[in-house]
Amino acid sequence: MCYRHAFPPGFAFVPSTAQDVRGYKIVRYTVRLLASSILAVLLALAPAVGAELCGVAGGIQSQAPARDQRIKRPTSVPYTGDLSIFEDPKRDENLQINRVMDLLKIKEGSSVADIGAGSGWFTVRAARRVGGKGNVYAVEINEEFLDHIQQRADDEKLANIHTVLGKEDDPLLPAESLDAALLLKTYHEIAQPILLLARLRQSLRPEALLGIIDRNGNGRDHGISKRTVINEAKDAGFKLVDEYDFVKPDGMDYFLVFRVGVATQER
Repeated sequence: MCYRHAFPPGFAFVPSTAQDVRGYKIVRYTVRLLASSILAVLLALAPAVGAELCGVAGGIQSQAPARDQRIKRPTSVPYTGDLSIFEDPKRDENLQINRVMDLLKIKEGSSVADIGAGSGWFTVRAARRVGGKGNVYAVEINEEFLDHIQQRADDEKLANIHTVLGKEDDPLLPAESLDAALLLKTYHEIAQPILLLARLRQSLRPEALLGIIDRNGNGRDHGISKRTVINEAKDAGFKLVDEYDFVKPDGMDYFLVFRVGVATQER
C-alpha cells in the first residue's frame, strides 16, 4: 500500500493567499503524520497477522521444531545385528505387552506407530489387535529391517502393516494419523530425540498416547535415564501422565506414558 498521494491523481490545489498557504501546509503535514501513524501500526501488526494466516493455512499443525532442540548428549549406536534377539519366546510374558497395549488404549480400529520397529516384534502384535480396520506404521532407519518386517507381514497376512523409512529426527508419518505410538527399547538410540518427538507430536490425534519403554543408562550404553526422557519429551511438547515398572522382567526399567497438552499427573 502506498501513501504518497494525499489527494486523487490529477487533483491540483493552488493556494492564492498566505492564509491558504498556511492551511495547505497544515493539511499536508496532518496527512503525512496520519499516513506515518497508520503505516507504523500496520508494521507492528504484520508479524501477528502473518502468524495467524500461517495458522489458518496449515490447519492445526504445530510449527516446525527449532534448531536449538538438537541434543549434544551421548546416544547409542543403532543396533544392526541379528534380529532373532528380539524374538525371545518369554518376551510377551516378561514385557506384558498386552497390558502395555491396554494402557496405550490400543484397540480394534486404532492407528499405531512402532518407532524403531526392529524385527517387527511389537508391530505384528499391534497389527493383530487393531485388526483390518486399523493400521500399524513400522518406522525404521534401517532398510534391511523394514524388508524383514514387510516379509513378516506378508507371511502372516497382515495387510494393515505399513513400513516407513524414517530419519534420525523425523518419523515421516502423516499428520494427525495416530491414536498411539510406542518406542520400545529404542529411545537411547535416537540421534535427535527431541526433534523426532516434536515431529511425531504433529502425527498424533488429540487424545493419542505415547509410550516409551527403556532401561536406565548414560546414553551410550544402550540405556537412558528416565529423567532425561521425561525432560526431553517435555521439550518436545509432551506431558507425563503415568509411569510403570512392570517391564523389569524383560530387562527394562520403566514404561512412561505421555500425552500432548495435559497436566502432569500428581504422585
